[in-house]
Amino acid sequence: MKTTPTLIQMLQGIIGAPSVSSVTPAFDQSNLGVIHLLADWLQTLGFSVEVLPLKTQANKANLIATLGTGPGGLVLAGHTDTVPYDEGRWSSDPFTLTEGDHRFYGLGTADMKSFLALAIEAARDFKAGDLQQPLIILATADEESSMNGAEELVMLGRPKARYAIVGEPTGMRPIRAHKGIMMEAIHLQGQSGHSSNPALGNNALEGMHAVITEILQWRDELQAKYHSQAFVIPYPTLNLGHIHGGDNPNRICGDCELHIDLRPLPGMPLAELRHELSQRVGRIAAQRQLNSRVTPLFKGTEAMETPADAGLVRYAESMTGYAAESVAFCTEGPYFQQLGMQTIILGPGSIDQAHQPNEFIEQSSLQPTVAFLRHAIQHYCVKPL
Repeated sequence: MKTTPTLIQMLQGIIGAPSVSSVTPAFDQSNLGVIHLLADWLQTLGFSVEVLPLKTQANKANLIATLGTGPGGLVLAGHTDTVPYDEGRWSSDPFTLTEGDHRFYGLGTADMKSFLALAIEAARDFKAGDLQQPLIILATADEESSMNGAEELVMLGRPKARYAIVGEPTGMRPIRAHKGIMMEAIHLQGQSGHSSNPALGNNALEGMHAVITEILQWRDELQAKYHSQAFVIPYPTLNLGHIHGGDNPNRICGDCELHIDLRPLPGMPLAELRHELSQRVGRIAAQRQLNSRVTPLFKGTEAMETPADAGLVRYAESMTGYAAESVAFCTEGPYFQQLGMQTIILGPGSIDQAHQPNEFIEQSSLQPTVAFLRHAIQHYCVKPL
């Protein structure tokens, strides 16, 4: 009779299956190796498993594995992809689970392939007949780059459940809110010409100087208007991250492009921010008779906030002993909220280890995580409120 591997064997399997996602095609990889491992293990445990290839990327897929039937239920969610790694800066093979100093090293140990193995371990002893509401283990694609996996789930309207725990590395502290993110490219087009006579052209770089002044003024306005003490940095941030214009000092700059990063608080919809940015850039460009274009560098992720008095938040606080917090990094949580789920972010490992050489998870964190997840399954699926 086929059996599901041990927890350590599962960790070895998924860390050993490369699944880098990147906006740079040379680094980008399929996640199907991880998805097929998860599907096999979950089918062995009696889950109904669906592998859903992405419409936008045929070599990538989401997985929805369901145990039990009925309305409501609990989702344990994790992304299957990792960021690229710095070759030569690792002390061990990033794709080999390596033990040392009471830790497990490997790409994705903290962020966040390990959570998927821990969720399966927690579900191991439950049967469909035990559950009054379903348990869903959800594995997504491309969280680290495009969020295409989560976006396609929203378009499908699936999965349907009442609660979701997203196992990002939080040190098992419940997170109920995080900032959003949008990255925009601002392009101005003027007219090049010989630098000895300004009348021969229209300087896009000088126009961008005026745009930057306007954007910094807008940043001040946003920070004066929006404020939340729930966050370590209690206001929205806006960073000027990249600029390029012109090609030679003796030519009037004909084109200039600026890239910005904006991290909004909950209550600041991305669509409204993009509209305001476009209006402000367009006004400056028109004054200077420049052509302008504002383009998202990626679709962006909304901020997330689950009310402090929500049942799932209170449950997680009571079980972990930690008050729910807020963080600056983004997750797939807002997409699960769009699907109607009460959502928290809660998982083992530290965000300080994410995206770093020699990424690791403490061995001592594994069994407490499994125990918490087993209790959550019992609470929300076997004896639902």
